[in-house]
Amino acid sequence: MENTDFQHISDKLSTSLRILITSHSNPDGDAIGSILALAAYLKKKRHMVQLLIPDPYPDFLAWMKGSEEILVFNSDETKCRKAIDRAEMIISSDYNNLGRLNDAAPLVRQSKAVKVLIDHHLNPSDEFDYQISVSRISSTSEIVYNLIEEMGDLNLLDKDIAECIYTGIITDTGSLSYACNYVRTYQILAELFRQGIDGEYLHRLIYDTYSESRLRLLGFSISDKLVVLPEYHTAYITLSKEDLERFDHQIGDTEGVVNYGLSIKDINLAALFMERDGIVKVSFRSKGSFAVNTIAAEYFSGGGHRNAAGANCTTSLEETILKFKQILPLYQPMLKSVY
Repeated sequence: MENTDFQHISDKLSTSLRILITSHSNPDGDAIGSILALAAYLKKKRHMVQLLIPDPYPDFLAWMKGSEEILVFNSDETKCRKAIDRAEMIISSDYNNLGRLNDAAPLVRQSKAVKVLIDHHLNPSDEFDYQISVSRISSTSEIVYNLIEEMGDLNLLDKDIAECIYTGIITDTGSLSYACNYVRTYQILAELFRQGIDGEYLHRLIYDTYSESRLRLLGFSISDKLVVLPEYHTAYITLSKEDLERFDHQIGDTEGVVNYGLSIKDINLAALFMERDGIVKVSFRSKGSFAVNTIAAEYFSGGGHRNAAGANCTTSLEETILKFKQILPLYQPMLKSVY
C-alpha cells in the first residue's frame, strides 16, 4: 500500500516553519542520510530545522555535512525536549512507528506539531497526519529525492545533499546487492552523480574505515560464532555481551555482519543474535521470495522488509536462539526454494 500525501505536505511547507526531523534508534546509513539530506533541503526553503535521534549514530557516518548538528536524546535530553516543544512540524524519517524513538516517543506523541511520515517500511502506524510511505522503494533517502522533485526543487540539489541521499541508497541496498530491482533507483543515482559526487571516495568513507577491533570482531564472528544449518538452508551468528566487550564493541561495529551468512552457497536465511543493553537485538536477512519480516513480526514482535528485518527481544540470548531454531522446521519447504 502506498500513501503519498505530497500535495498536502507541499502546502504545509509553503510557509516558514520550525521543523524537527527525527529518525529511529540504532540509526543506520539511510536514517542519517535521509534526515541530513532533508534538513539541508528544507533550510534552503527557509525553514528552521533541527534534527533528533534517540541514540548515537556510527562513527563511519560522521563525515556527512551537518551530522554534528544532530541532537541525541540519551545524551542531551534537555535540548531535545526543547526542540520537541518548539516544533511546529515533526517529520519521522525511516521508521513507521513513533515507538522507534524510545524515550523520546511519548514527548513526540504529546506534541501538537503536525506529524509527517517519510518512510519505506511496511505497515505504517496511524500516528501521523500525513504520510509519504512507499515500501517498494529502496530507501527513505530515495523518497527524500522524490519529495524534492515533487516540490519542483531539483534545482536546490547540491553535492552535499546528493552525498547524503547516495549514502542512504547504497547502505540500504547493500551496495546495490538487494532491494534494488527498480529502474528509478538507478536513474536517481545517475542524477546524484551529476551533482559531482565521487562514488569510489564515498564507498571508502562508508566501508573502509574499520578499526582494528571491529575487523577482529568480524573475523571472530565468522570463524568462531557462525552456525550453519544446511537442512534448513540457514546460517546464524551469536554475539554475547562478553564477546562484544572482548572486542571493545562500538556503535556500528556489527553493521553488515548478518549478511555474511547469505554468502554461503544454498543458504537462504541468515540471522544475527546480539546481546546488548539488556536486550537481544535480532537481525534477519534472506534471499529471493522468502519473507523474513513475517518471522520477525509473528515470533519476535519485530518487523521490516521482505529480505531485511529485525527485532529486539527481552528473552535471554539462549532462549531467543532456541525459539528461532524451533520455528525453522515450519519454513523448511520455503527455505529450500526461494525463487
